Amino acid sequence: MNDESSRETEIVTFGCRLNTYESEVMRDHARKAGLQDAIIVNTCAVTSEAERQARQTIRKLRRERPGARIIVTGCAAQVHPEKFAAMAEVDQVLGNAEKMKAESWLLPVEEHRVLVTDIMQVRETAEHLVGGFEGRVRAFVEVQQGCDHRCTFCIIPFGRGNNRSAPIGRIVDQVRELVANGYREVVLTGVDITGYGTDLPGKPSLGQMTRRLLAQVPELPRLRLSSLDPVEVDDDLLRLIAEEPRLMPHFHLSIQAGDDMVLKRMKRRHLRADVLRIAAEIRARRPDAALGADIIAGFPTETEEMFARSLDIVDETGLTHLHVFPYSPRPGTPAARMPQVPGDVAKERAARLRAKGEAAMNGLLASRIGTTARVLIEKDGQGQCEHYLPVRIPGGAPVGEVVDVQIAAVEGGILIGQGKA
Repeated sequence: MNDESSRETEIVTFGCRLNTYESEVMRDHARKAGLQDAIIVNTCAVTSEAERQARQTIRKLRRERPGARIIVTGCAAQVHPEKFAAMAEVDQVLGNAEKMKAESWLLPVEEHRVLVTDIMQVRETAEHLVGGFEGRVRAFVEVQQGCDHRCTFCIIPFGRGNNRSAPIGRIVDQVRELVANGYREVVLTGVDITGYGTDLPGKPSLGQMTRRLLAQVPELPRLRLSSLDPVEVDDDLLRLIAEEPRLMPHFHLSIQAGDDMVLKRMKRRHLRADVLRIAAEIRARRPDAALGADIIAGFPTETEEMFARSLDIVDETGLTHLHVFPYSPRPGTPAARMPQVPGDVAKERAARLRAKGEAAMNGLLASRIGTTARVLIEKDGQGQCEHYLPVRIPGGAPVGEVVDVQIAAVEGGILIGQGKA
């Protein structure tokens, strides 16, 4: 969870980078609407735990700010508006489409306490340029919304709707504005960014759009991509990985499991061999690339043998940046009706995956000693290098700048720089 506040409105953001982007859009809408003494809670629905945390936070905020107007929005509010509307602490519930419209913030709460429409009917992304991100040196740009796929464990399409892509021209305009405002790194984000373009004229791929973006904004120093579907990484994107140094060498793959039967029951579109292939193709083009992945432990019907293949794929693909989730059923999804793995078993498997990921990360950190890193300074002389690894620079450096440092050591999971390289 990220707490982001301004004098006019406090915004509490849960979940993904897309929510972070949308919180800035809402901050601007709320400011222009003259909203005062209000708290906006931008929720996540990816797990039941995420919803529980949101409800807990809402209750805490009400105790701390008894007179504030509490507005709840985001994926959990879109999927379960009635649950949040039933909370005495909540003044208003806005859906994911409504939160992005300026007019929603001008409507009287008393007459529009619950404003949530059918997200599946939405056909466009929000036409809104964000000038900056409060308290951040890295900017996020929404390139698409929604998802056309229906993985059996996932509720998110019902919170976000179907795939809809932003026109390339708008993405270019947004990135130009952010660079003009001093941002040195931009992250392209969405629900399923490798699904980009399927709904646009000519069906430009993510790789084609990214190539055009970098060509039209040559002043952008660093570009990152959020999570990639292994079977949707196109040839244009692979060429960019090989040829474009401004595209950072850290790629996060939406793997979810390493066993083919589990992947089929998840209704994923890739198999184990696809993951191995794309990891090898990325490394062939960018040998120093750091790879991350989302992996679910304890998916329904997963045996110990099936789970072992998820453990093995970490080593076989050289994954270092792991996001591990013990499976928890989401009501309304097909996986929730499958034979469940006991919760304690799922948690124990998740712990083993995290331990393997931690060991892999420690190996990567140690391998960077003696190399030069380009670090985006975020705060207190610390930032992230190209491989999305934390680096601390003794003596510090200006926030928002990209500096070259020699890596001298690793301390507590952080790379230690030794002056400017």
